[in-house]
Amino acid sequence: MTETRLSGFTSDNARAKFLAAYQRTFDRVWPAEHDRLDVPTSFGVTRAYRTGRPDGVPFVLLPGAGGNALGWHRHVTRWGSRRPVIAIDPVGEPGCSTQDTPITDGRDTARWLDEVLAALNVDRAHLVGCSYGGWAALQHQLHTPGRAATITLLDPAGFGRVTKRFLAWVIVGGLAGLTPRPLRHRAARWLRNATLLDDDLMGLALVSAGFRRRLPTPPPLTDDELRGLAVPVLALLGGRSQMYDAGQVADRIRALVPEAHVEVVADAGHDLQVHSPELVTDRTLAFADRAEAVA
Repeated sequence: MTETRLSGFTSDNARAKFLAAYQRTFDRVWPAEHDRLDVPTSFGVTRAYRTGRPDGVPFVLLPGAGGNALGWHRHVTRWGSRRPVIAIDPVGEPGCSTQDTPITDGRDTARWLDEVLAALNVDRAHLVGCSYGGWAALQHQLHTPGRAATITLLDPAGFGRVTKRFLAWVIVGGLAGLTPRPLRHRAARWLRNATLLDDDLMGLALVSAGFRRRLPTPPPLTDDELRGLAVPVLALLGGRSQMYDAGQVADRIRALVPEAHVEVVADAGHDLQVHSPELVTDRTLAFADRAEAVA
């Protein structure tokens, strides 16, 4: 193990500034009563927030790269009115979790998530993953199957190589996030990036600059891996996704995943979760309900 392979803050001061901003933001945007849980795993301590109803199969929420539980603040109230909700700060991402062992591949990612769910006494879950979090949910099902009742993917990673176009979109969006609010809002339209309009969460952008992320780049999922997904999968893809051709990905999922339900959201990009929160909330609830009705 080498320290350079661990995600973390560049200094104690950078960590302290981020955590103070994180807590202020959490107090302002998190809409529901919750239990705060710090779960030990083989890869570090993972922060989770449990909210919603006490009974039922929970939604377990996995953010995209560079994200944390706060990105789900628009969704947890409605989801929590129907079932338990567990929002996670993944190890290796900027949040309240800490990493002490490298995560090197999908198998490590699956093991980390399985240990989190086991520690939280979650035997069955509806996994919901945005971008990198979608890839993490798929890795969990592929390597440690048994807990996922369904998987909902929001413009997921793992369906092609990371392109220069996508990296440029991420980098320019990150730079735009550091600009004054009026310019940032204009950039949101130019870049088709609704995340830049979230004034609450964008306040974390500056303090996140002191975090160094050291997690594996998702390799493309193989045809055999997709055929092996033996749970119902809902894929919501941005029709203007900056990551890939959504139509081609939709066709591949429909052709290979045994129980696939796919929808391409015409006007959304990779920022689907922020661009269309009501659609994401509604589709995810209905999908979980349908799967339980026929189980």
